[in-house]
Amino acid sequence: MDGENVLNLNDLRNFVRAVDSGGFAAAARLIGSPKSTVSKRVAELEAELGARLIHRTSRSFTLTEVGQEFYEHAKASLIEADAAEEVVRRRLAEPIGKVRITASVPVAQFLIAERLPALIEAYPRIYVDLHVTDRFVDIIHEGFDIAIRSHITPLPDSALMQRRMSVEPIILVASPAYLAQRGLPQYPIDLANHAGIDSGSASALWSLRNESGQQVQIAPRTCLSANEAGVLLQTAKAGLGIARLPESIAAPSLKKNELIHVLPGWTEGAITTTILTPHRRGQLPAVKAVVGILTKPVSVMP
Repeated sequence: MDGENVLNLNDLRNFVRAVDSGGFAAAARLIGSPKSTVSKRVAELEAELGARLIHRTSRSFTLTEVGQEFYEHAKASLIEADAAEEVVRRRLAEPIGKVRITASVPVAQFLIAERLPALIEAYPRIYVDLHVTDRFVDIIHEGFDIAIRSHITPLPDSALMQRRMSVEPIILVASPAYLAQRGLPQYPIDLANHAGIDSGSASALWSLRNESGQQVQIAPRTCLSANEAGVLLQTAKAGLGIARLPESIAAPSLKKNELIHVLPGWTEGAITTTILTPHRRGQLPAVKAVVGILTKPVSVMP
């Protein structure tokens, strides 16, 4: 046999089944193929090896000496091949392995962190590699399984799979100390006399809308602008002014009475958080499991 030739695994399987079944006819019935096909494949295996493996007549079916030795190794090889295939099947069926996630600082801190304990508890064989950055990440070229992005306008069409994680209102908040000193606004127009902590430029208008659809544009006296939600949160808690924040980011501080919800009947639109996955990676059980946990409301988690 040429050392570069590789034996056909199916031919090995036909040979082993024929031996285990005691003949070609019984093997053919077992695998649902014609007897002639099984016999032909075993004959081609013998030709490939250059050795007779089976003595066969109309009345007998016995292994040659080399055939007996070959059978033992062939059967062991098939067991190993089946075990190797099972490893792959199990990997594809069970949530296991590393899942690489990229997210901005606010998303990681206020949306992902609180979901990680439930994720690890539910899927202990998943290893989460969370990469936190505010720069734009090309998840395909940089090898990430999941990107989580918050946005006010719709994301552009792409080859990535998109699944909504959350939609939440942008609310106005201020510290109790600030409001005790400057007064609590009763109407949007009152914001013109207040210090604003802005997420955009100093001249930006705040566009507020209430539940009935009424819309008002106001320009507070901006004392600070920052493009990072954590900074806005901390400066609002420090009493610098009124800030616009996604509800999930403000919620812990509201619960602790570190902030007060200003003009609760009004919002400044909504922010959507979307999970992006490459199509092929998005089908892996581990990635699907992580996405499932991330899109589940925190209130219904175990």
